[in-house]
Amino acid sequence: MRSDSLDIDFIITWVDGNDPEWAAEKKKYSQEKGDSRNRRFRDWDNLQYLFRGIEKYAPWVHKVFFVTCGHYPKWLNLNHPKLELISHEDYIPHEWLPTFSSRCIDMNFHRIEHLSEHFVYFNDDMFLTNVVKQEDFFKEGLPCDSAIMKVWPSMITNPDEPRWMAPLFDTVLINQHFSKHKVICKNLKKWFSPCYGTGLLFNLYLFPHKIFTGFRDPHLPYAYLKSTYKDVWAKEELLLSEGCSHKLRQPNDLSHWVFTYWQFATGKFVPRSPKIGKKYKTEKECIPQMIEDIRKQRYKLMCFNDKCKDEDFENTKEILNSALNNILPDKSTFEL
Repeated sequence: MRSDSLDIDFIITWVDGNDPEWAAEKKKYSQEKGDSRNRRFRDWDNLQYLFRGIEKYAPWVHKVFFVTCGHYPKWLNLNHPKLELISHEDYIPHEWLPTFSSRCIDMNFHRIEHLSEHFVYFNDDMFLTNVVKQEDFFKEGLPCDSAIMKVWPSMITNPDEPRWMAPLFDTVLINQHFSKHKVICKNLKKWFSPCYGTGLLFNLYLFPHKIFTGFRDPHLPYAYLKSTYKDVWAKEELLLSEGCSHKLRQPNDLSHWVFTYWQFATGKFVPRSPKIGKKYKTEKECIPQMIEDIRKQRYKLMCFNDKCKDEDFENTKEILNSALNNILPDKSTFEL
């Protein structure tokens, strides 16, 4: 199947952490265990650059599904012909609402009405910073991804950072359903692709291990098949439902990465170089390289993961947004 014959949708999830009604609702569940850190919800005021990047670098996108709890940026053109506004209540089962867990929000995308079989999932800290083609995300009807194995190290607890072990639990589930060697031997060229670069060496080294010990997670826009979601839900509904029932993220909740790993295990992917993009931590020491890479547009995809200290937040936000504005200065038609 030619990728240019596909309808490829984008999904963007977003929350306005400054919305007083949302904050008041979230406060009702403040006594529950889970990840309620401010950095999970604070707004970097740069969502417009994601939309600008989509219009400039991916004009071929079919629809953009914008998923929120029901609030929207004041500048967003709600009547844009490619924009589909999706509230949590439009697709998440009522018994799990309201939810403040990204797990529940992104584990249920298959329930979104009219969403295409082929879609790309963007967190609101992910951006297009150069031209992308449909073939960067889907080829022959299959998601493009880098199936690079890794070993999960011992989880060392940082006082400021709870241990979030979702990828580890996702990997355990894959091992319960699949034989590692059968999976790899069935698709040798996909697992040992030269396009992985040094990642190929990790796969060669870890191949003899009996089970999957983990996968590299690039934190870049994720290409998914809607049918993959449905397949995993059909086999593990009770386990997925348990995670979705939590109002806040829990350490042992499965994540949407389980769908990525499932696509690896079933061979429903096409190898892609990990050099297509890069994830950055918004820490002081990372800022100079991050800004330089934006300026030179070194990557097609970039993620700016919020690791910023509260006292550095405003200054870092200004620096980052100025750099994004330099490459994407013009308003998109998604903006009023």
